[in-house]
Amino acid sequence: MDLYSPNISRIIDGWIEEDIGKGDLTASAITKKIGKAHWIAKEEGIFCGVGIIKEILKKIDEKIEYNFFINDGEKFLKYQKLLELNGPSRSLLASERISLNISMHLSGISTYTKNIVDVLKGTNINLADTRKTTPGLRIFEKYAFKCGGGINHRMGLYDAAMIKENHIAWTDNLKNAVEKIRLNTPFTTHIIIEAEDMKQAKDAVLAGADSILLDEFNPELLKEGIKELRQLSTNNSIRTIRNDLIIEVSGINPINISNYLIDGIDLISTSSSITKSNWIDFSMRYIN
Repeated sequence: MDLYSPNISRIIDGWIEEDIGKGDLTASAITKKIGKAHWIAKEEGIFCGVGIIKEILKKIDEKIEYNFFINDGEKFLKYQKLLELNGPSRSLLASERISLNISMHLSGISTYTKNIVDVLKGTNINLADTRKTTPGLRIFEKYAFKCGGGINHRMGLYDAAMIKENHIAWTDNLKNAVEKIRLNTPFTTHIIIEAEDMKQAKDAVLAGADSILLDEFNPELLKEGIKELRQLSTNNSIRTIRNDLIIEVSGINPINISNYLIDGIDLISTSSSITKSNWIDFSMRYIN
């Protein structure tokens, strides 16, 4: 993640403005000028947020010194010390809630993702995220997903074309839809077509899709259907960006993901890491 990009810098500035506003009204109660504190994990998980926390601290007060005992993507245990802070007491308190909030949220995503990725170990299946993200936090949440061992799907509507259910309902036919996208976008554009049944999936292959997204298919249908799609793709005369078709599966309850360790699946995509994960509980405590 490029923390020096103007967009990310503005987002972090917005977080600080949201919480501190015109100033901390409790700050006048602080008489000890220099303070020391550390972060403690109240449960185990996968950490995410080192660079983001550093940037928050720097923006609030460059006099704050820090020492991290963990890196992004690493596992931590309950009661483990995560980092140590030293600097102006008022500044440490001003940074506390902002930095804790974002790191607890992102670490929750990383932890949830890692639990699913562990189920996929030993297969050739990658776990991918979706565009179901919190507005304004997408780049951070997708980074947290990667820290948990997943891979990022498209970042937005601008870096891949995906023909979904509503697109299909509002176009004349798939082949024409694909042709129009090829005509109006760079030749490198990757085209994904979402299919809700096997006939639609086969039509998508014949239309020249680079990827097929099989939504809410049961495992039995996938086992046979994937073989047919691979064969159809091999025999298809329409040229695609890739020589090999990418097959993605979505709409799976993470509880049932072990039923989908099926040969031929390239990706399982899920929004649950972001929409269903819980924050990991951290606490900042002063040191005498």
